[in-house]
Amino acid sequence: MLIPGEVIVRTLLKQFHRLPLPDLRLDPFVRVAERIEAVTSLSEDDRDWLRHRHAGLREQWERVFAGLPECVVHGDAWVGNVAHTPEGPVLLDFERASIGPPEWDLVFTTAVRTTTIGVVTEAQYTQFCGAYGTDVTKREGYELLAGARELRMSLYAAQHTAMRPERQAEARYRVDCLRGRTEPRPWHWQGIM
Repeated sequence: MLIPGEVIVRTLLKQFHRLPLPDLRLDPFVRVAERIEAVTSLSEDDRDWLRHRHAGLREQWERVFAGLPECVVHGDAWVGNVAHTPEGPVLLDFERASIGPPEWDLVFTTAVRTTTIGVVTEAQYTQFCGAYGTDVTKREGYELLAGARELRMSLYAAQHTAMRPERQAEARYRVDCLRGRTEPRPWHWQGIM
């Protein structure tokens, strides 16, 4: 059975992806370079690897893959950005809203949470895909989108170690996962906050 929060995110994304297009282009790598340079909890070797990974993903992104028709994308759609009101659920946090492939939201919302961190089961993911109408993991470009999300999630963890030093091991573990120095996916990353 799909997690109740995932049902809500799926429903809200279906509505959100039908909105008229504003004049904003999606940049999946916004502030990534700055975050790599600002991280002090990772070794210089890891930071160099992250720089190269970022450059490679950005180069792939520039070639653009054939995806679903572009639409308004939320940019940070997950159950933590949903408010439950008497009128129903509402998406929050539109800081990263832009125009782009809806796969960008779908990768983070549930696909990466299934394939990368393992908090959504295969059965829940299958139900999500059936309700939304597509399985982003089967689409061309999934590896690029997932790679960009995983890079952002790892840098997010590393960024927060400055204020929460007890999270340094998690930040290093995420980079180790990306670099292939751990077990295969799903990696079961822990929350940072």
